[in-house]
Amino acid sequence: MRLNLRRSMVRTAALVTAIALPLAFTPPASASSIDVSDVLANVFATQIKGSNVKKHLDRFQEIANANGGNRAAGTPGHEASLAYVQDKLRKAGYKTSTTNVEFPLGWEELSPSVLQQTAPEAKTYANPADYVTVVSSGAGDVTAQVQGVDLILPPPPVSSSTSGCETADFAGFVPGRIALLQRGTCPFVDKATNAKAAGASGVIFFNEGQPGRTDPLLFDIVEWRFGFPIVMASTAVGQDLADSPNTTVRLKVDAKTTIGQSKNLIAESRWGRSDSVVMAGAHLDGVHEGAGINDNASGSGAILETALKLAKVPTKNRLRFAWWTAEELGLLGSDQYVAGLSAAERNKIRVYLNFDMIASSNDVSFIYDGDDSDAEGAGPGPVGSAQIEKRFERFYSQRRLPSKGTDFTGRSDYGAFIANGIPAGGLFTGAEGVKTAEEAAVFGGTAGIAYDPCYHAACDDINNISTAALDRNSKAVGYATAYYAYDLSSIPARTTAALSKVAAAPASRAPEGAAF
Repeated sequence: MRLNLRRSMVRTAALVTAIALPLAFTPPASASSIDVSDVLANVFATQIKGSNVKKHLDRFQEIANANGGNRAAGTPGHEASLAYVQDKLRKAGYKTSTTNVEFPLGWEELSPSVLQQTAPEAKTYANPADYVTVVSSGAGDVTAQVQGVDLILPPPPVSSSTSGCETADFAGFVPGRIALLQRGTCPFVDKATNAKAAGASGVIFFNEGQPGRTDPLLFDIVEWRFGFPIVMASTAVGQDLADSPNTTVRLKVDAKTTIGQSKNLIAESRWGRSDSVVMAGAHLDGVHEGAGINDNASGSGAILETALKLAKVPTKNRLRFAWWTAEELGLLGSDQYVAGLSAAERNKIRVYLNFDMIASSNDVSFIYDGDDSDAEGAGPGPVGSAQIEKRFERFYSQRRLPSKGTDFTGRSDYGAFIANGIPAGGLFTGAEGVKTAEEAAVFGGTAGIAYDPCYHAACDDINNISTAALDRNSKAVGYATAYYAYDLSSIPARTTAALSKVAAAPASRAPEGAAF
């Protein structure tokens, strides 16, 4: 046992010495074409063993087994998972902290909502024939003038309305008025977020007016923190309210949201510049249906192992690791964390690396498409994201391993970071999407079935992972984290002004029903 301990100490000392070399000597660019940081990052990657990461996954499975079969936010299983990670980090020498995260446990309407026109004529609209209360609406009793926002009336026969999708739609909006918004193009939550930012005291959505889209639509807007009443009306009511520029209404919703609490875990190294932060994150919570081992003990275990191996290594830039909670409830942990940072603190985060599901049993090595090179789906990430993508591509190409781009779809914890202009990137091995024949030919596995057949299911347990993918991608996690710990020269500097906007509420990963 003492011999093993001595060998471990020798290996650790050798690794610290090797990776610390750039601090002692950084040759001029003209002196050598060798990318020293790349060499050291590759050395470090060899220290990340999939077998060690799996030990963390085994522990998460044991925790789930002892706590009702899951590790969902707000449950004993999540609390025990956080305690396990925090204990490892503290013993390794990290400064750890937690941040509180709120999430909705339930919403109920206590009495029927009211929608009445008070001017230019008195008129009471009927629920549910004319309008319905939007699930998760805030409570409130507001009498104010209605102001239409970028409406298309009469409704277009084919094209979709973009009412309220852009902040520019609210130019000239008078704070305190009730925003009248037409359905179409973007999620309701985005429209309401923009209305709140413009100072609205309430929101009335109305259906778009195309065939099959005229009646009041019952849906859950998911976001419960708007703080004002929200209803959804028929096309006819929307047109009625928009007819006069001076229409005044009374809008009342009597509802209650029960709030639960959970915690993010943050660990910060004691090395490097505090104004130059390299951040890596993964969500620690799972769904109630199962243990959440691929989704997302895999990402959580990989960044934990990376953090432990880097604990004693002096770095040029400050390392910060995050284990998010309530990701499965709508990215709430990362969203609330970023929203709670000042613009100056956000500006210190030079890159954010996200690792969500990195060991899918029918995996593809997806890298977030920072430059939108495929010119499809979502656009590019903030400036610097393209360089992060190329860094991951370099890791796989050096090993003659295939990789493929995947869009920033807003389905994981990078959302709040890219909404604030922070360069982001990371890895993903697929969820409920179906592997194509072309992908199977390149990456192996089985075409025609999901990348993770146990996504959000009880069978997402310790048997639901590809150990090969876990080892390969955990090494990539370590490689990129170590590289940026020393070298951020490829990432453009950002100004405080570029980060002054508040993060938009990201879309939930949960099924949204009629989200648009």
